[in-house]
Amino acid sequence: MTMTIDTSVAGATDVAPATAGPPAPKPPHRRRGGVAGHENRAGYTFLLPWLLGFFLLTAGPMVASLYLSFTTYNLFEPPEWVGLQNYQQLFTDPRFLQSAQVTLVYVIVGTPIKLAAALGVALLLNNSRRGQGFYRSAFYAPSLIGASVSIAIVWRAMFIDDGIVDRIGQALGLDWGGWVGNPDYTMPMFILLATWQFGAPMVIFLAGLKDIPQELYEAADVDGAGRWRRFWNITLPMLSPVLFFNLLLETINAFQVFASAYIISDGTGGPAGSSLFYTLYMYTKGFVDLRMGYASAMAWILLIVVGIITLIFFRSSKLWVHYGGDAR
Repeated sequence: MTMTIDTSVAGATDVAPATAGPPAPKPPHRRRGGVAGHENRAGYTFLLPWLLGFFLLTAGPMVASLYLSFTTYNLFEPPEWVGLQNYQQLFTDPRFLQSAQVTLVYVIVGTPIKLAAALGVALLLNNSRRGQGFYRSAFYAPSLIGASVSIAIVWRAMFIDDGIVDRIGQALGLDWGGWVGNPDYTMPMFILLATWQFGAPMVIFLAGLKDIPQELYEAADVDGAGRWRRFWNITLPMLSPVLFFNLLLETINAFQVFASAYIISDGTGGPAGSSLFYTLYMYTKGFVDLRMGYASAMAWILLIVVGIITLIFFRSSKLWVHYGGDAR
């Protein structure tokens, strides 16, 4: 009797059949320069005008002025390298030292007075009253004009001998004379002009006052705190970031005063150098005396001084600027 074995069945029991499903889909290949690249190109395209302006109108002239500060250059002949000679002459130039002194007095005295006036008016306008919008616009209007030539001309006409200010003084029995021609009154005149244009910091102070929580004042009223204590213990600490911002900007702007000094003093810085501001003397050296290398050195000294003062402000702000949420 012959037995036959089905090899197909035996093979099927010995080797398991391979069960393969459908092939896994391949991950999509992201092309270089796809959506992300397109967005980057679009971003750089929109930034291109600013980049061109920065390198051509800011960075380029700064590098050029840094090179010229080590040269003698009269705008008509090629610059000649002299090293540190311009910087050495600066600190032996009495007119340079006088211009630095005049500017420092203006910054140290004028900036706090301007900020105090802006804060005082902001406190008055912070309360709701009839015609509040009109008063805010009226106090802000002088800042819209800015330090323009027309305002400087009007200011000079007001403070010259026999001007309207002199006439008011005579009516009050005060013999002021012309403030423009009197070295004792020149600086007060410029400080008064700067203080009159306090609209911009006033608006910033007003915005900061609106952000102070009223619950703090209500709690102070419950404790019986008066107006001075509320101002000193609540308003000033909560307003310190805004005060720091205004102080920094107004200090930098005060170092750059030029138009009013040039118009009122006829570009001479008189009388007796009482209106010889730093930028006015720098302009005189560069475009009147044609010592562009010397003026470039003055510009870089001003940049360094303003940078140091800014650094001091930021370092000292940790001691008196209070930000919401800080543990102090």
